[in-house]
Amino acid sequence: MLRVLRFAGCKKNLICGVTQASQNVRSMSKVSTETDEQFDARYEAFFKNPSIDGWDIRKAINDLCGMDLVPEPKILDAALRACRRVNDYALAIRILEAVKFKCGGREKEIYPYIIQELRPTLDELGIDTPEKLGYDKPELALENVYDIN
Repeated sequence: MLRVLRFAGCKKNLICGVTQASQNVRSMSKVSTETDEQFDARYEAFFKNPSIDGWDIRKAINDLCGMDLVPEPKILDAALRACRRVNDYALAIRILEAVKFKCGGREKEIYPYIIQELRPTLDELGIDTPEKLGYDKPELALENVYDIN
């Protein structure tokens, strides 16, 4: 069993192996009592923390992508500003690509709304969308033979 330790003043978690046979572990799902507003505020505050680095941003975005949701534009705004603070333009583009992927079958409804809400931030920070950069289509893709008519 692994235990994650968080030390005061330490930025990263330390993982220590624990081999106690007598340790009791309750394996039950935990019901979250966090509201949507609290969830959004928690991630927004995380991205606004001036001491986070590129790894922390990637970890938080990966955690968000693992959930059954599309992040709110205010969370993405804070994440894009964090990318600017760490000077990682490629990470900002990858975040936009991940959000587009998370929209799934409702991409035509959700993604334009998100881009519309993020447009002032994208213009302010000088970030182009993946579509403007041409990343939405494979570079060497051939035309689909079923579409040739």
